[in-house]
Amino acid sequence: MSGESPLRPLPQRLRELAPHLRPHRPSSTPEVLRLEGVTKCYGSFRAVDRVELTVPRGTIFGFLGPNGAGKTTTIRMIAGVLRPTEGRIVIGGDDLALNPQQAKARIGYIPDRPYLYEKLSGSEFLRFVAGLWGRDGREAEERAERFLELFALSSWKHELIESYSHGMRQKLLISSALLHQPELLVVDEPLVGLDPKSARILKDLLRVYAAEGGSVFLSSHTLEVVEVLCDRLAIIHEGRLIAQGTMEELRRQAGAGEAHLEEIFLKVTGGDEVEELLAGIRGGQG
Repeated sequence: MSGESPLRPLPQRLRELAPHLRPHRPSSTPEVLRLEGVTKCYGSFRAVDRVELTVPRGTIFGFLGPNGAGKTTTIRMIAGVLRPTEGRIVIGGDDLALNPQQAKARIGYIPDRPYLYEKLSGSEFLRFVAGLWGRDGREAEERAERFLELFALSSWKHELIESYSHGMRQKLLISSALLHQPELLVVDEPLVGLDPKSARILKDLLRVYAAEGGSVFLSSHTLEVVEVLCDRLAIIHEGRLIAQGTMEELRRQAGAGEAHLEEIFLKVTGGDEVEELLAGIRGGQG
């Protein structure tokens, strides 16, 4: 490890990586994702209730909601892990139910609870993922090397994943999701387990990916990051979409003036009552 050459500056590495982030076979549709009346029921309980939204190409779309609101269920339906009870999911023009293979090939998925094959090395895992998508070969190897360098994993690439820390596993998973150059990156809590430097790299990486024509569907509880990073947002509460649009549009919908996203989120989900209670407790302690 000590004989490795110093890493090139981050902006330079991201510029060099940019062509490898460009979607491999982009569709011609103006939106990369469309949900039409998507519903998921468990018995009589509607976890997701008639959700309608579109994600324009080249945008970072934030998907927010309290715990239990239906965020992860919606994300798993988009990724093809769960089947909707009703409704339609269209990815790059391909109906997920009618053309699942083509639709899924357009997606890179980073779940909130990642699973990795611990008896593979980092390089072997990336090679395995590239092969699953039929993208193995010299170009895939080059992309893998660039991702490993970006996330400072090059010196670990021949080590078994079982020896990786949680943050290293998360960075390897992010690399694997982008390896086949998808049109849409679906991400559930991407910053969990990442140190501040890696979190900054990921945020810059997502911006470059969107600039190259990719789209991101991102769920996170880190509202400050979502507000800065996302072009459009949607808020789900008790299974239903209650607000969506740009930050300016959300402010108008919530009647929230120049409020930040946290204030808007609390207002539209009823969390402002909790905030008032906490403020009263803090005042009582003074």
